[in-house]
Amino acid sequence: MERVCLFPGTFDPVTLGHTDIIDRALPLFDRMIIGIGRNINKAPMFSEQQRLEWLRDIYRDNPKVEARVYEGLTVDCCKEVGANFIVRGIRYVNDFEYEKAIADMNRSIADNIETIFLTCLPKYTSVASTLVRDVLRNGGDVANFLPDVVNATIKQNLERGK
Repeated sequence: MERVCLFPGTFDPVTLGHTDIIDRALPLFDRMIIGIGRNINKAPMFSEQQRLEWLRDIYRDNPKVEARVYEGLTVDCCKEVGANFIVRGIRYVNDFEYEKAIADMNRSIADNIETIFLTCLPKYTSVASTLVRDVLRNGGDVANFLPDVVNATIKQNLERGK
């Protein structure tokens, strides 16, 4: 049986914390789908298309990785793409408590889908998309928190005045 996982998130923007989790999860699975979830409670800074392009560009040389946008329940996306695992990154203890509640709910909806938690490397503990967006909004340098392609696009957009 093929081991397929979904790594859901908003990826607004894609950070080195995200790529750390993806890169360390890849050896565990035959295929990984990075799912950009539409969240009605969040107003994204970057378009879905931009986030999708970043992920596809970062992993263009890895045939095991695909990226897509999805709406609705994460477990429904898993069923749609044939994923029997969900991967989630954990930075702090409170992340675990929140993620465990979601994993328990997902398991009660679809008991054949297992959630795998990976802790981030210590150097990425403070890297969160929310914080990166705050630094960006206030004119700070976010280069240390982003993959090169993401940083280059953001710099280019800032230079154009977007």
